[in-house]
Amino acid sequence: MKNLTTLTLALLLTSFSFFAQDENGADLAPKYSNEFLQIGVGARSLGMSNSVVATTTDITAGYWNPAGLLSLNDDLHVGLMHAEYFAGLAKYDYGAFAKKIDSTSAFGVSMIRFGVDDIPNTTELIDAQGNIDYDKISTFSAADYGFIVSYARRIKNIDFGANVKIVHRKVGTFGRSWGFGIDLGARYVKNDWILGATFRDVTTTFNAWSYSLSDQMIETFTLTGNAIPQNSIELTLPRLLLGVARKIMVKEKFSILPELDFDITFDGKRNTLIKTGFASIDPHAGIELGYNNLVFLRGGIGYLQYEMDVGGQEVLTVQPNIGIGVKIKRISLDYALTDIGDASVALYSNIFSLKFALVKPDPS
Repeated sequence: MKNLTTLTLALLLTSFSFFAQDENGADLAPKYSNEFLQIGVGARSLGMSNSVVATTTDITAGYWNPAGLLSLNDDLHVGLMHAEYFAGLAKYDYGAFAKKIDSTSAFGVSMIRFGVDDIPNTTELIDAQGNIDYDKISTFSAADYGFIVSYARRIKNIDFGANVKIVHRKVGTFGRSWGFGIDLGARYVKNDWILGATFRDVTTTFNAWSYSLSDQMIETFTLTGNAIPQNSIELTLPRLLLGVARKIMVKEKFSILPELDFDITFDGKRNTLIKTGFASIDPHAGIELGYNNLVFLRGGIGYLQYEMDVGGQEVLTVQPNIGIGVKIKRISLDYALTDIGDASVALYSNIFSLKFALVKPDPS
């Protein structure tokens, strides 16, 4: 039972290992900080392998590219999504609302929660005399929260947008952080061509971590040779998302909307298709086939990576995604199936999302 307590504390320590260090012990900005904000929202987006920076013009634009909010109509728009990862252990929830202010401006608010609940806490299971008391077992949650306030404005023929993000992360009562960041977005439409760009964490997003550990936890960390978490500042470096798309109409009722996106990071070489000493570039593509703006069929490919097979040969792996959508008047229901055939180690789930517009009251 003592091993169980040690294992639980070790798992907690893993959750606390947010701030990386180099071989000399110097603090570094972690490469995968706040990654829960990179998963994506909306089944339409996930069905297209997140290739939507240029073409998202619904409520989820507040997440993907705030400039896209200007394409909403005058109604109040609401979006909801729920997903479960790791066989239901982790819950991912998204909710948002947005509205146009006038013909040249719009705003929106989005909330994201990614968390694991009901984690057993056995740190008080064994007292100082070695007695076991199962009544001392409690539970806690490890959760990340993102609150995004979006504003968009049209200047001449270009739509611009900005996000202000507040990030709150916590692991039970043991550790928590607050952070702040800014995203910028732009969108340009010329004939049937659409260009989009989102510069996430443009000012570098920070998270200030503080910890409250019991004496027993500190003692266990020391005995097992683990470092004791210290209050620290975690940094999320900028990330540039670029997208280009073209809308093609076929016999008025049929539409084809392909998009090619590039995610560019500047935190050293990642396992992406294109990588240099300055940046890593992750290309991905998606397509949406529509009929009469009523039914949609979607697909995409992403997570292109070179991996070693069992024979020691380097092979290119690709993750396919598919999805469907139905739009009936002011209600849209979307579904996406990701990581088909377990083609990569990326998160897998069946994703459903709902979008609807609340009718503006008639002043008469």
